Amino acid sequence: MDHQPVETTLYSLSNNAPTESGDRREGDRHMTLFRVGSIQVGDRRELCLIKNISAGGMMIRLYCTLDVGTSLTVELKSGQPVNGTISWVRDQNAGVAFDQPIDVIDILSTSMDGPRPRMPRIETGCHATLRDGSTVLRVEARDISQGGVKLRCDTLIPDGTDVVVSLPGLPAQAGVARWSDQGFMGVTFNRLLSLGELVAWLHAQRAAQCSAG
Repeated sequence: MDHQPVETTLYSLSNNAPTESGDRREGDRHMTLFRVGSIQVGDRRELCLIKNISAGGMMIRLYCTLDVGTSLTVELKSGQPVNGTISWVRDQNAGVAFDQPIDVIDILSTSMDGPRPRMPRIETGCHATLRDGSTVLRVEARDISQGGVKLRCDTLIPDGTDVVVSLPGLPAQAGVARWSDQGFMGVTFNRLLSLGELVAWLHAQRAAQCSAG
């Protein structure tokens, strides 16, 4: 299995639109398996790659030239167009600010239906624990998918190490350390989380954020 990080569409529960800095990892090249979307500008329809999605907007890779301030309609899933405006452009990437916030969990649930080349990641920021044998480390979960989790971890865990990740509200997940890069690491779960389990956990995380806010 390739141990290099794989870049996939990142979902965020934040109300803010993605910024130009995005979610970049420095150094190694990455395989890109971003979700394909479509945008409507006037009477013209164009394809794009959706890199980040939040309640307030998204970052896309463009295959046409658009200026800041351009109004457009994005189709995130069949039959649900979302109106927005180009808020920034950098090289082939552009930010879209939605006119009205969207329900990210609803979009995520629909995007997971049917075959897909790579499970999407969902941004999170909760504390977790990582067990490597008898050693237990406090870490931060930065994003999660049905198949694994990205952690902020100050201790270097060699690739191939068997670990157990404990996230609040989920059963402890046994897995394998797959990559590490500048204080971050990726863990592949031995057992896929079910879609219902992951979506229920996301609802609980969002409720906790609202209560804390």
